[in-house]
Amino acid sequence: MPAYPDAYMDYLIYFHAERDYFECHEVLEEYWKEHPQHPCRESIVGLIQVAVSLYHQRRGNRRGGVKMMTSALTNLRPEQLAQLGIDAVRMSELLAARLEALQSEDFCFVDMNLPLQDEALIQTCLDRCASTSPQMMWQQPSDLEDTFLLNKHTLRDRSQVRAERERQKQAKQQRRMRDEA
Repeated sequence: MPAYPDAYMDYLIYFHAERDYFECHEVLEEYWKEHPQHPCRESIVGLIQVAVSLYHQRRGNRRGGVKMMTSALTNLRPEQLAQLGIDAVRMSELLAARLEALQSEDFCFVDMNLPLQDEALIQTCLDRCASTSPQMMWQQPSDLEDTFLLNKHTLRDRSQVRAERERQKQAKQQRRMRDEA
């Protein structure tokens, strides 16, 4: 099995077992920012966008879901998806079908499974699920009654994010004052 980044493995578990699309976005975006020269960077962005699209879709925000799914389709690269153990042709078909369904008035959210083609990757994910918790099931459906899962972006603790923004704001002001002096 190729050496997949831990963040990608976490993404797959959040995506297929916990159905925590918000955390998918968080974990892979952090990796992407820390590794801007990664050879699969465009597809990593596309996978982040797929997760964000599903987060929007599950919350009933079809417009946000369409926007992110459209962006994902432009960022995903077949050769990069193959390096990530994903069937690129099937992925493109799934996303195009979902995009079409999203534009229908009678759209009803259902989870999506990425078409993984690397059997060793799938087995590693299954093993990680089993070792994490007996309740963690690969490809289980979203719990549509879990309000924290559905609204995580509004309910999570953002104190660290606010503190970092304030730190950056102050550093910018200090640089500006130095430059003016």
